[in-house]
Amino acid sequence: MKDEPRCGWSLGSESMRRYHDQEWGFPVGGDVALFEKISLEGFQSGLSWRTVLDKRGDLRRVFHGFDVDRVARMCERDVERLLGDASIIRHRGKVESTINNARRCLELVEVKGSLASHVWSFEPPRRREAPTRAEVATLVTSAESVALAKDLKKRGWSFVGPTTMYALMQSVGIVNDHDDGCHVWGVAEKARKRFRID
Repeated sequence: MKDEPRCGWSLGSESMRRYHDQEWGFPVGGDVALFEKISLEGFQSGLSWRTVLDKRGDLRRVFHGFDVDRVARMCERDVERLLGDASIIRHRGKVESTINNARRCLELVEVKGSLASHVWSFEPPRRREAPTRAEVATLVTSAESVALAKDLKKRGWSFVGPTTMYALMQSVGIVNDHDDGCHVWGVAEKARKRFRID
């Protein structure tokens, strides 16, 4: 599918193309997978997504596959160990945030039943058509991403600002921002119509 039209941001590497074609904009409903996406979006803050994508395997390794219970049990000794691991993004605030957010996630699940059902409750009304490339370039926050960021911050989460939460919504299919020139928009839209939260 290399010759199919795609969103322009995906053309930089084979890994970006694969991520675009197979993951971005497709719905994610499991709590572990969703916690991973939130964590990775936090790690992206100030960096390119390609950097995070290239480090994803090692981030999964050091954070126990983003198993929320195991990450929540990590301690300061683990933080120091991870900061010495050159295979990952070594940013103290982001490492500590991932552990903090796992703890906050457990609290949220106690109240809401699941992370996925809570995050997906912020889904905006669905579009009937793909946005234009010009429209996509302006989509960095939304009323819903602002509300989600505010909700999570109130619950003690960090690295969950409105722009980061909008990127999350794009990534996990809460919105489908493949543009109208991209062949994946329709595929992702069909997946969203079939989607049920785990």
